[in-house]
Amino acid sequence: MAAPDKPPTATPATRILIIDDDRKLCRLIKDYLEPLGYSVQAVHTGPEGAERATAESWQAVVLDLMLPGCDGFEVLRRIRTRSAVPVLMLTARGEEADRIVGLELGADDYLPKTFSTRELLARLRAVTRRTTQSGTGAASEADEIVSAGDLQINVSARTATLGKEALILTPVEFDLLLSLTRAQGRVKSREQLLDEIRNRNYEVFDRSIDVHISGLRKKLGDDPREPRFIRTVRSAGYMLIRPEAP
Repeated sequence: MAAPDKPPTATPATRILIIDDDRKLCRLIKDYLEPLGYSVQAVHTGPEGAERATAESWQAVVLDLMLPGCDGFEVLRRIRTRSAVPVLMLTARGEEADRIVGLELGADDYLPKTFSTRELLARLRAVTRRTTQSGTGAASEADEIVSAGDLQINVSARTATLGKEALILTPVEFDLLLSLTRAQGRVKSREQLLDEIRNRNYEVFDRSIDVHISGLRKKLGDDPREPRFIRTVRSAGYMLIRPEAP
């Protein structure tokens, strides 16, 4: 990894967990990030990584795909049963199929191991921004609630509930759900949604929107054949269905 000029530092509270059996790489990442104000911890097996990721509070997890004990996909599955912490997957395997599987399981972004430290930092900032902004929004957003029937979204807290049940959403899923809910009753094209994700520095490729929408539907308990929330509009995009007035 090339060492670029050092950018501005992060806040001291930004805690990052690295789950990777490449100890040298973990040290390189730690040595690069800690002078910038990050607190970095590393573990080197899948089971230990899943336990640490869910037992403690982190602003982001950097997760390798190939791990001893269990692979990164299984670690991600375990994390997502208990936590919505942003997860940046790191792997030497860059095939689209692997990226799609990771996104389907709830990864927020993907990096091949040929990354530069500058790129890693940019992507970490992108995924942590979604959580660190939750108490620092503008006053106009402080109490903003966006709703569609029994779906309620608290914008500043970045939380969503369906009825009385809290939804555990990844940062990308939250952003997409908020966008669709604000536009409820109107179609948003894949290109519009892709542009919104690009603006957040997430990795984007052709099927990423479809994968995230599929994840949202599962969490909403939505049947795409008879949707209650998200409708696919053929050749146009997606629309959040406006609830019928009582």
